[in-house]
Parts: sequence; C-alpha cells; structure tokens
Amino acid sequence: VSVSAKAVYSKYSIEPASPINFGAMIKGTKKTQTVMLENKGMLKFRFHILQEPKDASALQSKSSKEGEPEMKRSVGRISSSSTQSQLSLGMFTVSPCSGSIAPWGQQKITVECLAGQEGTCEEQLYIDIMGR
Repeated sequence: VSVSAKAVYSKYSIEPASPINFGAMIKGTKKTQTVMLENKGMLKFRFHILQEPKDASALQSKSSKEGEPEMKRSVGRISSSSTQSQLSLGMFTVSPCSGSIAPWGQQKITVECLAGQEGTCEEQLYIDIMGR
C-alpha cells in the first residue's frame, strides 16, 4: 500500500500592499479604490478584514523587544468571528470584510471614502488570512 501526502500552507498576495491614499478630496465627495486579494496556493482560505486593535502599537513594541517579527501593516495576527459584509471606520467603508477564496481565485475588496469633516482621516486595517 502506497501512502503519500504533500504539506502546504496558504499563499496569497495583496495588491496594492499598502498604503491606500485617496489624496485631497472636496468635503462631501466620494472616491473608491480597490484592493485585490489573491489566493496563490493549493488550499481554499478564509479572510477577515478588521480594524487595528487599540493595543496594536503595544503589541508591535513588545514583539520588537522580544525578537519576534513585528506585525505587518496590511496583515495582522488577529482572528474574528465577524461575518458582516462591510466595515465602516470614520470616513471609510470596506466591503466585503470577510469571505473565502478558492485556490488560484481572487477577491476584489472595495474601499470607499466619503470626505466628511475637514482634516486628515487615517485608519489602520488588518487582513487576517485564516490558517496561514
């Protein structure tokens, strides 16, 4: 009896990696940009897009001090059971914010900015790839 297996892990790409800059906008106007999340591996994976946790800077400092790799800007180590279709953060709306992608498939993620109050608005998001 011949038995074989191949161990693999999730492979993915995010384009553009970071940052997404909407530039100067007139108050009350709306702009949309897209991010492409692509599964480049042999396994289906699930993803969740989450807001930066309030203690993320503390986690980054702690990781740096302990010799562990720092959390990346666009990919975090946070899991969530959220199944909402969109995430609203200040002037930004992201959709979809969760889903699954088949091997060699891709998901277009829309980031919409509605220029509200005057001034600069900046948010930090994490894309969590489950089982990476």
